[in-house]
Amino acid sequence: MSIRFTAKARRGMAALIVAAGLAVGAAGCGGGGDDKRPEATASASEDGGSEPSAQQGQSAAPLAELRGTDGLLIQIVAAQRDSGGFVTVNGNLKNDGAESVPIPAQVSGDETEIIKHGISLGGATLVDSKGKKRYYVLRDTEGRPLTTTGLGTVDAGQTIPVFMQFPSPPANVTDVSLQLPTFSSGTIKISG
Repeated sequence: MSIRFTAKARRGMAALIVAAGLAVGAAGCGGGGDDKRPEATASASEDGGSEPSAQQGQSAAPLAELRGTDGLLIQIVAAQRDSGGFVTVNGNLKNDGAESVPIPAQVSGDETEIIKHGISLGGATLVDSKGKKRYYVLRDTEGRPLTTTGLGTVDAGQTIPVFMQFPSPPANVTDVSLQLPTFSSGTIKISG
């Protein structure tokens, strides 16, 4: 019994160390003036999910537009690489239709660990076609996707700020394709 307790304590301590390292890395990355990361990226595991945060440092024209079903649209406004080895993609989920639309469950992907945390953008991937690699949304130590979660119905005309965080492709890779189930794909340029 004490061996099992010790093993559980070690796993718990390792998870705590990893989470603390990620939080310190996220807080210390980028130096001064890095306003492009959403506030919720470092705290996704603290409150059982992440609320959409206000987008800062948005460019006037979106990097890409991904069209979905029933008037849904995601405009990507930033894709920022940070020194911690992550790429954070920020955008706005809009309903251009005339009626309220529920977010399709497929956008969460098909991984059981992500699906159990509710509807999110956890099915998103970045594809580096030259390097022939696909990058999936990161997760915290409890399996929650590091992306906007708790999505439900989007009212007609409503806009919701969203984010997704991925492992960073190599530094020489700047153009990647962003893919999300039920939406068209779009090519985005990673900055930073």
